[in-house]
Order: sequence, then C-alpha cells, then structure tokens
Amino acid sequence: MSPSEKLPHRPRPVIAPRLHHATFLTMKLDEMVSWYEKVCGLTPTFYSEVGAWLSNDEANHRLALVAHPAIRRAVDKPTSHGHHHTAFEYEQFQSWLDNYVRLRDEGIVPFMSIDHGLTMSLYYADPEGNGVEIQVDNFGDWARSTQWQWGSREFAENPIGNFFDPDKIVAAAESGLTFAEIHEKAYAGEYLPENPPADILLPEAY
Repeated sequence: MSPSEKLPHRPRPVIAPRLHHATFLTMKLDEMVSWYEKVCGLTPTFYSEVGAWLSNDEANHRLALVAHPAIRRAVDKPTSHGHHHTAFEYEQFQSWLDNYVRLRDEGIVPFMSIDHGLTMSLYYADPEGNGVEIQVDNFGDWARSTQWQWGSREFAENPIGNFFDPDKIVAAAESGLTFAEIHEKAYAGEYLPENPPADILLPEAY
C-alpha cells in the first residue's frame, strides 16, 4: 500500500491560510501607487524603481506592484482569462458612500455598480485596467451574508444582482432612506442607470 493510500483524503488544511496580498506587474508604477493611495488608502511601506509594496492596515503589505523592463502590455485585457478585480470593503454604509462622493468629485467614477444581494459594490478600473471593487456588506455581518448567499433562492437565481446608479443612491440617502431601504430598492432594480453595462467585463479604454 502506498503512503497516499494509507492517509485519509484531506480536502482542506485544518488551519486555513488567510489571503494576505495581491501582486501586479506594472508599466505605470508611479501612477499606480498614486491611484491606489487615492482610491483605497494604500500607502507604500517600501517604494523603489523596481516596485512598491503598499498597505492600508497593520499588514506589511496588501498590494505589491512590480516594475520590470521585460513586462509587456496585455493583449485584449477585458476578455482575457484570469484576474478580474481585487475587492476592498467598508464596514459602514456611510463611509462607503462618502468615499464614492470623494472620488467622483475628483473625476474617478466606477465603470459599473452592482447590488449583489450580499454587498453593494462599486467597480473601478486602475490606470492599467485592473478591476478594483469597493464594497459594503448589506448585512453588516459576514456570518449573515454568507448564510444568505449559501441558502437564499434569490442569489441562486441571480448571483450577479442588479446594476445601480450610485448618484441615485446618494440622493436616496440624502432623502433620509436607511441603508436597508436603499439596498432593498437597489436589489429590486429601482436605481438602474440610464445606460446599464452590457455585461461585467472590464472596460477597454486602458
């Protein structure tokens, strides 16, 4: 009997590792560092000509940007297989909304916005066309949103959710609607943009 036959099947580690950081190859190092600081609050813990390592919490880095002379421009990036976006989450709805307004007023707007049921999510494209999601949990509790995602008929029938116009969300909040009320209406498709995206692909203009 081989050693593998003696051992039981182990589908996952007993103690699972945490996701620590993402790494991108970049041709626009300085522009990328500036953009991620502005959009996600990531600041360099190390920055040189060969790359930058950035964090917005106690970790030594959450995003690494590596510059190398051999890097080439991606071909047909929006429809290439692989990475689509990296997500960041606000704990509070108002903080999430305030960040949208701050970026909007600086000319940085999402290319799509979706209420997924479990989150309300704004999707941006960084200077090299990588997707960045800024989200807020609709349940304010990962255990509850996980349970809803796992067991709800709504998510099973529509795992993407509905697009929304973030400026309509701002107006709804200013009118006095609660986060729960806004989410309910957004998920029901009441805040659709004038020209909803045709799909969830990244934009091509990068």
